[in-house]
Amino acid sequence: MKTGKAWVLLLLLLCGVVIGGFLGYLTRDISWLSWLDYGMTFGIGTDGGSFVLNLGVLVITFGLSIKISIASIIGVVIAFLVYRKL
Repeated sequence: MKTGKAWVLLLLLLCGVVIGGFLGYLTRDISWLSWLDYGMTFGIGTDGGSFVLNLGVLVITFGLSIKISIASIIGVVIAFLVYRKL
């Protein structure tokens, strides 16, 4: 795979995750579409246990949280299918 095509695939997959997650968030209150927002959140610092670097003058907090939902998975699949058509 060429480097240019790898960047296109990465960008399309990222767009699929973001748009799918956003659509899942928007449909969470619609009774017959609420299943699209079903998913799991995992990461570092999701329960308040994030890493804190206190330098006296500057305090930096590190954390990462990822939510995978049904809609974001569908978005990734659609993005991959679009990539295959290119």
